[in-house]
Amino acid sequence: MRFPCLAAAIAVVVSVGLASASAAQERAQLLSYEAIPSAQLALDLGNADYAQRAEFTAAALEEIAPKAIAAAGFDPALVETEMTPGGYLLETNASLQARAVMTDAEATRLAAALGYVFRQWSVLVSELDDDTGDTAYVTVTFPESTLTPEAAQAFFAHAAAVDDGLGGGYTAFGDAMIFLNVRDGDGAPYSGLEDPTFAARLGFAAGTFPDAALSVAAAGVAEARFVGNDWTASPNGEDYAATLDDPRLLQALDAARAEHTQLVETMGAALGWR
Repeated sequence: MRFPCLAAAIAVVVSVGLASASAAQERAQLLSYEAIPSAQLALDLGNADYAQRAEFTAAALEEIAPKAIAAAGFDPALVETEMTPGGYLLETNASLQARAVMTDAEATRLAAALGYVFRQWSVLVSELDDDTGDTAYVTVTFPESTLTPEAAQAFFAHAAAVDDGLGGGYTAFGDAMIFLNVRDGDGAPYSGLEDPTFAARLGFAAGTFPDAALSVAAAGVAEARFVGNDWTASPNGEDYAATLDDPRLLQALDAARAEHTQLVETMGAALGWR
């Protein structure tokens, strides 16, 4: 995604430890990103439905993500990753959510590595259980076992019709959609809405959704930050490379990126994207 992905996600994270982090510094962190490249590789996704995007994302999760995680110096077995629906600018897509307990520095390194390999404009690092954070979130829940990608997209469009500021992004876990009022570097919400208004309008959207009985299950504050690369100014991922600042690590990540390129070429051709 070209701008910081608001399809960003918060969920109660499991405690999967990384041995290199001290207990005093460890935090339960969630890294949110996509596997379909948003830079470098030209793709025609105009006719690609959610099933196609999920098919590619699942292959990337199985074949590339563990190599990128290992290349960044982490044990892939200790970074639990799942595919969920996520929305960005009124489009629902397949996204990846990686959970682990690690230090902030480790999370930054892993986010930069994943963004570098998968050519993402940004990776979101978030912590729901940090009540000292400055990012408001609202969780909207669907009736049990009814939140499909199609239903999520329908509510996403409905929320954006209530207020344009609610059309930035979301992610879904189970029957819950999580909306973050993410702020830019100057502290201004990308949505253009202050937190109370953001929450109130999401509540109104949930209460007026015609297709299902929805509820606001949770609201609060979290810690959320982007690790990103400006692919216009840094067309080979130089911002990520500067964050990583390790030539040997980059060499390993370049190998994972080359495999991702091959996957895009082969699957993209098969799916009609190339």
